[in-house]
Amino acid sequence: MSADGNRDLIRHLYTSLDAGDGESMAACYAENARFSDPAFGDLKGSQIGDMWRMLTSRSTDLSVVLGDNGADETTGHGDWVATYTFTRTNRPVVNEIRARFVFADGLIVEHDDHFDFLRWARQAFGPAGWAIGLLPPLKMRARNTARAQLEEFSATHKP
Repeated sequence: MSADGNRDLIRHLYTSLDAGDGESMAACYAENARFSDPAFGDLKGSQIGDMWRMLTSRSTDLSVVLGDNGADETTGHGDWVATYTFTRTNRPVVNEIRARFVFADGLIVEHDDHFDFLRWARQAFGPAGWAIGLLPPLKMRARNTARAQLEEFSATHKP
């Protein structure tokens, strides 16, 4: 796909996220795509769409702003900010994220999100977030909880 088409795909992904449309987001990914971020770790294929469907279905106040972004014929990037209430603790979160993409045949085949996990954990969990963000066993426990929620969602919500 052209650089313009890939830039449009990035914009569509985040416009869909801001609109709470996980289904439209899932359609942006190739069947064998790979995704990673500090919260969920590595996801593949249908897990990616299910993650976006789960996150958009649970959020009542998600706001997404796409900042600097760009793409060429095969790769792209986007800086985005997600503002929402973390449902487990009812605490406000403003998460600044740097995304990297690889594209093929007009779809995303690789998507890596990078953000400061400690900063996120402190916002999401309050004082306990320091330990969650700094101690590897607690960070792994948080990731395992996110993955378990995704598995439960995937088992009960078929697109």
